[in-house]
Amino acid sequence: MSDSTLPPWEPPLAGTETEHIFGSLDRLRATFRWKVDGLDATAMHARIPSSSLSLGGLLKHLAVQEDYAAAVKIAGGSLPPDWDDNGWDGDDDWEFTSGCQDPPESLYALYDRAVARSRALVRQVVADRGLGGDSGVTLGDGTRASIRRVLFDLLEEYGRHTGHADLIREAVDGRVGEDPPADWHPVGSPLRPRS
Repeated sequence: MSDSTLPPWEPPLAGTETEHIFGSLDRLRATFRWKVDGLDATAMHARIPSSSLSLGGLLKHLAVQEDYAAAVKIAGGSLPPDWDDNGWDGDDDWEFTSGCQDPPESLYALYDRAVARSRALVRQVVADRGLGGDSGVTLGDGTRASIRRVLFDLLEEYGRHTGHADLIREAVDGRVGEDPPADWHPVGSPLRPRS
């Protein structure tokens, strides 16, 4: 099997460190998006009895994590305007709680925009600075975390929450599986994992 016959979200079989990190992140993005795809408001806001998490809350949380990791932590800037009207001042879990009330089409669009922005910005910053380059994260002694470290933190964030989404989606309608079908496209989304 060659890279050209793999689904677009699969990491390369043999590639550079950057290609593998970006490929692994795209695979987790695709798996997560598939887990939350095509749901109505009732399903998007459903919870399992032992948790306050919903698929809508996870979708909004990972949207903000995409923008925060790329724009703030990696590039050293600020969050994009999508996040100007937020409720974090009164609720540290605002994205989780408000994501339980937002319409699915708004959540999907918010997430898809955040992924597209993040993917483009991170690729540009990595092209300019490399994975070992300084991120926008300054440590107590004045040194900066590497871009590589921030990307691995984002991979870990996706791994944890894709597992949560897996459990909730199975409870909603029985959807299980590790990867989307090879011909899957997110409902209503222009996103494709690899350009």
